Amino acid sequence: MPLRYWAAILLLAAGWGSSFFFNEILLRELGPMMVGFGRVGFGALGCWIWLIGQKTVHGGSLGLGQVSLLVLVLFSAFQYAIPLTVYPLTQQYITSSAAGIVNAVTPIMVVIVSHLWPQGEKITFLKSIGVLFGFFGIVLIALPALQGQGESDPFALFATMAAPLCYAIALNLIRYLDQMDRVLLTTWSLTIATVMLAPFAIGFEGLPAVTNAETWYALLMIGFVLTSAAFILLFWLIPKVGGTTASTITFIAPVASVVLGVMILNEILVPIQYAGMAVIFVGMLFVDGRFFKRRDIQPNS
Repeated sequence: MPLRYWAAILLLAAGWGSSFFFNEILLRELGPMMVGFGRVGFGALGCWIWLIGQKTVHGGSLGLGQVSLLVLVLFSAFQYAIPLTVYPLTQQYITSSAAGIVNAVTPIMVVIVSHLWPQGEKITFLKSIGVLFGFFGIVLIALPALQGQGESDPFALFATMAAPLCYAIALNLIRYLDQMDRVLLTTWSLTIATVMLAPFAIGFEGLPAVTNAETWYALLMIGFVLTSAAFILLFWLIPKVGGTTASTITFIAPVASVVLGVMILNEILVPIQYAGMAVIFVGMLFVDGRFFKRRDIQPNS
């Protein structure tokens, strides 16, 4: 595979891993709902600018076509509105590095939800082992907080798992939206999520008074770069490298969140939490399966 594709994968992983760091910056001046609202709002704006530019050059429709509006609204809620609000909400009580590690449970949640989903992909022996590793890893990460140590609240840590659960539901909903171009789908979904979050963010937290330049920098970064630009890059990348290779982003992103949290925000992770991160990583290897297929040791399932 060309080096530029690996560079794109690393860039996306580092970017999405850093989103938890930028949440911490934004929470210094904005409420958590406003952080989520700002991210999807700027993300939608960036996607519309890109799409309109593409339409001007290449033509094409910006409409929804024959897509089910109900499914699109549900997808928008579970892919963007809810999880991108859950993270800033719980990051008031947990560290950004812990949030990044919990986000790594997403592939494991996908296995569980897909197994329960009507006509979804059923769990295999290897994936069931991966699920067990994933939940054991989360317990290890929460253990210091349960013992009164560390910087993260244990209940907030477990509440954060609502975000990976939402992503898993969204991944199963997207099969009903296959007829839509992925960038167009992202643009409309972010727009709908913005409309969803606006009354809650403004109603509960009021209009923000941003006084620090770093807040604007973080908001523009997390909205334009880590949401609109990142998803556009992802959808350019997937046809070239395949979805399986692109999924390696999930393995790398937690490293970026931990490095930024520990090195820049001076967050503290105790050794058992690093062990929990390693256990989750092993769980993702079982869920992914490629490591074992190469060695011809995958059991029948």
